Amino acid sequence: MNTGPSDGAALAQQVIAHDLPENVDVVLCPPSVGIVSVATAVRQSSVLVGAQHIHWELDGAFTGEISVSMVQEFASYVIVGHSERRRSFGETNENVQRKVETIHSAGLIPIIAVGESLEQRDDDRAHVVIRTQVESAIEILTPDQTAESVIAYEPVWAIGTGRTASPEQAQEAVGWIRDTVGIVHGQDAATRVRIQYGGSVTPDNCEELLGRDGIDGALVGGASLDAGQFAAIVRAA
Repeated sequence: MNTGPSDGAALAQQVIAHDLPENVDVVLCPPSVGIVSVATAVRQSSVLVGAQHIHWELDGAFTGEISVSMVQEFASYVIVGHSERRRSFGETNENVQRKVETIHSAGLIPIIAVGESLEQRDDDRAHVVIRTQVESAIEILTPDQTAESVIAYEPVWAIGTGRTASPEQAQEAVGWIRDTVGIVHGQDAATRVRIQYGGSVTPDNCEELLGRDGIDGALVGGASLDAGQFAAIVRAA
């Protein structure tokens, strides 16, 4: 919940002014009120736009919600299952599954966020929690739809806390995710699906995280509000 239409467009223009490398896919996900202005700001660049959230229904009496039909003219991606949505707004695995299906039906790409709480990790349940979240999100998809999706491992305990999973922890969790995709949809889908790490990613830690085998990118939080920091992460990728 940062930046309005004007501020978001200005930040997007600052990002693309950094002459980002062409071999990295970059997606900016502003609040819904800024999607149009940010999409306009980056339309002459290779940078794409995503939504932070959608409802699974295409239309109807859902005051305050936003549908895929409202964003698909401007957005290519949608974040779904972010830990803040799960924690603060009661988003369940079933909700996530319905949203992922709707996103694909609209021809958009879901960025499916999964991850465990600190209590779950301390109780040695991280593997089970992550596997269950991934299975639920992709079991209704085809192997090709799954391969075209993005899955982001974001440990809840590392969101907005300044704490970051160690490269070893991140790589292990990404491995669990890829193994789960393979079990559900086969090795081809597991090889093709893009798996990111998210959770207090900064220019200082991104190279070590992104250098780990199997980690295909980053879901950037607070550092994305600073164009210079965000551009540095893109260059590291």
